[in-house]
Amino acid sequence: MPTFAYSAVEPSGRKRTGVLEASDQSAAVAILTREGKFLLDIKEQAKATEKTRASQTEKKRKRANRSDLALFTRRMADLSSAGLPLDRVLEVLAEQTEALPLAEAAEHALSEVQGGLPVSDALAMQGKKLFPEVYTQTLRAGEASGQFAESSERMADLLESEVERRSQVTSALVYPAVLTGVAIFVVVFLLAFVVPRLSSVFVGMGDSLPATTKILLATTDFLTKNGVVIIVALIVGFFAFRAWSRTPAGALSRDRLLMQLPMAGPIVKKSTVSRYARVLGTLVHGGVNILDGLELAGKAAGNLVFSETSNRVVQDVREGIPIAQAMKDTGEFPAVLTHMVAIGEETGDLPKMLSRVADSLDFEVEQGLRRLTAALEPAIVVIMGGFVAFVILSVMLPIFQAQELVK
Repeated sequence: MPTFAYSAVEPSGRKRTGVLEASDQSAAVAILTREGKFLLDIKEQAKATEKTRASQTEKKRKRANRSDLALFTRRMADLSSAGLPLDRVLEVLAEQTEALPLAEAAEHALSEVQGGLPVSDALAMQGKKLFPEVYTQTLRAGEASGQFAESSERMADLLESEVERRSQVTSALVYPAVLTGVAIFVVVFLLAFVVPRLSSVFVGMGDSLPATTKILLATTDFLTKNGVVIIVALIVGFFAFRAWSRTPAGALSRDRLLMQLPMAGPIVKKSTVSRYARVLGTLVHGGVNILDGLELAGKAAGNLVFSETSNRVVQDVREGIPIAQAMKDTGEFPAVLTHMVAIGEETGDLPKMLSRVADSLDFEVEQGLRRLTAALEPAIVVIMGGFVAFVILSVMLPIFQAQELVK
């Protein structure tokens, strides 16, 4: 049966792309129209030959990131919603996915599914690096409840929101990072190239040099004599920190420090809680057991301190304590989350309440990032300007003193 690639606008206003199988183009258009989509473009895809497939494989990117997984999941949701069998969904994904690791994973999963294995188990066999446990558990619950398309769509929404959040963080920090880089370059240039050329002029003045000039000359002399040692020490320190932060104790200390940083700490905590709430809502809505959902959400939160807190919640809930009360007892969850979880438990609509909390915290994170960057940018400029002023003052004061002596 021919396969058609399309782009359309959903009733919600969101533009979507996907592929579906139909006997001809008219039938494909009819299927999309019945789904309430406003069709923008549709065309039949030619079946790839072995040579074409090899060429397509060569063009695929060698690495897969979170954005690739989000697009992979969105296509899987669109295809399964269109009524394609899951083995055919994996076949199309293997052809259409631009990231080679995901394309190969889809091919391997296809062979397992054709052998009788569920899609969730087949994807889980490809490794947690590509498909995290929360991902496969959500799909597994969807398969068990007969709502695979809906579960995959909610997972796609979750991944897309994470990609958007990371993009916002990156965009917010680009300008401060550039300013910091320029400031470091200016400092190194002045201390390594400009001041050493001027130091010979001031050597003969001895103890009559101003204190600021002595400090500057001493700093420059130390850096020029020990520059290589300092660079090596910084490189070794960087890799030592990376190795330490990969140990359980190091990672725990690092995450605890991140949550205690001034200004940035509350942003990190709110972002972590937002991810926790969104993941937990996705899992519970998909039919995952609440205890498993709490455990998986804690692992997916991305912060070991918060993961340990979530484990305490799991233990309390297992003993019969309500979820909201267990969260409140830890003292780590914000009041807005515990109150909304309590309402969700009372009304039986916990996923909806968790989603609302996540949206609210995401807004607070966005505002916090704006305030942080608004504070960082002038601070970096002031610090850099202060250092340049210190260098100029240290250089000019001896010149003024020499002029006074001449007079």
